[in-house]
Amino acid sequence: MSKAQNGADEPITIKKYANRRLYNTATSSYVTLDHLCQMVKDGQDFTVFDAKSGEDITRSVLTQIIFEQEGKDGQNLLPIQFLRKLIGFYDGQMQHMVPNYLNLSMDAFTKNQDLFRERMGNAFGPSGESVRLFEDMTRQNIELFQSTWTDAMSRMMGFPSNGPTASTAPEMDDDTNIDALKAQMAAMQEQLEELKRKGD
Repeated sequence: MSKAQNGADEPITIKKYANRRLYNTATSSYVTLDHLCQMVKDGQDFTVFDAKSGEDITRSVLTQIIFEQEGKDGQNLLPIQFLRKLIGFYDGQMQHMVPNYLNLSMDAFTKNQDLFRERMGNAFGPSGESVRLFEDMTRQNIELFQSTWTDAMSRMMGFPSNGPTASTAPEMDDDTNIDALKAQMAAMQEQLEELKRKGD
């Protein structure tokens, strides 16, 4: 990350010009969306500004990076049903709550990714352990969603943060989600076993 003159960490400033070129002020060089994508993966924080208006356009640039990544073969991360449901929340009453849910879900997954990678490193063994790990992570996220939903709704209704109980939370079909994850893990296991056979 770049350093401010006072030594504090600051996001790197990226300027986008009218010709769509992106300029990294930290390295004094032009960069591409692929460069920015790698910066994100490397944990480098940056903010993108329109060079003419000074408007913060970081969100639109990050969205464009996701769009390009999703367009690459084998890079798809966003299921079609997830995209449909996400679109359905726009202009809805719960729209302002969705970003918090997504952040909580990604934070929970990120915190567990080291453990997940370790278990996936042993994926050539029995697949049950990997499936159980996915199940545990899914259940944790669902519990976190329900807890946050209950707390948010309680505050909106003027109740203390610990009241009403989970009955306020929406019902979530976690069994369906887990079944889908099991199917995905089974397919992944088959692919790994096929690669292993080819390597023997």
